[in-house]
Amino acid sequence: MALCITFLLLLTFGCSATVQQLYREAESRSQVAHAPGRLVPQYRPVQEPARFQPRPVQWPATVQTPTQVQNPFLQSKQTFNEPLTWRYPEDPVNEVQLAIDEQRPLPLPASSIAVQCGETAARVEVKRDLLGIGQLIHPADLTLGGCAVTGEDASAQVLIFVTELHECGSTLTMTEDSLVYVFTLRYTPATLGSSPIVRTREVVVWVECHYQRNHDVSSGSVKPTWNPYASTKVAEELLYFSLRLMTDNWQLERPSKEYVLGDNINFEASVVQFFHVPLRVFVDNCVATVIPNANTVPRYAFIEKRGCLVDTKLTGSRSQFIPRTMDDTLQFQIKAFRFHVVNTGSLYITCLLKATTASAPIDHENKACSFSNGWREASKKDQVCGCCDTDCGMRSEPDPGFRWEQETSIGPLNIKEKLLD
Repeated sequence: MALCITFLLLLTFGCSATVQQLYREAESRSQVAHAPGRLVPQYRPVQEPARFQPRPVQWPATVQTPTQVQNPFLQSKQTFNEPLTWRYPEDPVNEVQLAIDEQRPLPLPASSIAVQCGETAARVEVKRDLLGIGQLIHPADLTLGGCAVTGEDASAQVLIFVTELHECGSTLTMTEDSLVYVFTLRYTPATLGSSPIVRTREVVVWVECHYQRNHDVSSGSVKPTWNPYASTKVAEELLYFSLRLMTDNWQLERPSKEYVLGDNINFEASVVQFFHVPLRVFVDNCVATVIPNANTVPRYAFIEKRGCLVDTKLTGSRSQFIPRTMDDTLQFQIKAFRFHVVNTGSLYITCLLKATTASAPIDHENKACSFSNGWREASKKDQVCGCCDTDCGMRSEPDPGFRWEQETSIGPLNIKEKLLD
């Protein structure tokens, strides 16, 4: 223990002496440094050698050669850094035409025609501006039942016809209390000069004179009925039959004739009556073919026996006549189909349309029957459909003096197969 204490004391005194000696040496150096005339070397920090930094490599400048002007009569080959890509242009896509509910203006009374009906003759006056468009017609282009103009008022620009009631192609129609003489006023424009054009349209106007049957003959004028001749098919009795495709809601004429197997094809048959009594239209028969000829093979008669829609009985489909709401219109519906033995989806539909007076009874000759848990008639006269399963008898011929029926065709209908998912 004493030895340890002794060792610590010696160590303490030794350290103290060493510190004092170092202090004296530092003080001595300080005095020498501040002595006048004494040069003290100044030490600078050691500078490291500069590092090598490489400069970018410089390439020799290229000599710009003058641009040569190409001879316009010579062709030069052009090179491209990248390969050219090319592909066939895409087929044009037809824009879908939306059905437009076109509101056509109703025909106006013919104010350019005046009629005076006498006891034995009629006088018809026609303005030369017949169509009201400022284009004067030529007298040679206007006839009344085949008769030419008999006079002209040049100052008033009026053409005059004078004819006996039974001449110039007139027809006589009798009703319960009247005699009606009907004349056909026809305007057929000739080409203008040596050119192949015309600036007016062909027109047919029916002019009537009415007389009471059991009274004295009286005269009076009537308003003629207008009808564009070029756009209609008018029978001798002045009836216009039409058959057209309809949309699913039956509101508009269908713009497309393309269908898929199993789709409903909506048809509307109608008759337009002019000065005639109210009429009722029927579909006597309909046949489908692959070309516009009803007598070719293959053929499928889906309406027969004077108004029996037999497609439901033969194929089990839901084809039907739509219940009638108007006498002069008849709607029916069939399922789209194709012929099995023919590799085409084109169909032509040919139907015989006929009309009777609305007061005539619905019978086995004139009916619209379809099958749905039994035969049903479109006007709810179901009893007349009994012959659809048997024989409706021989068809009676219409009066040769009048045309109460007309064959009408529509097509081609394009029936496509339904694609599988």
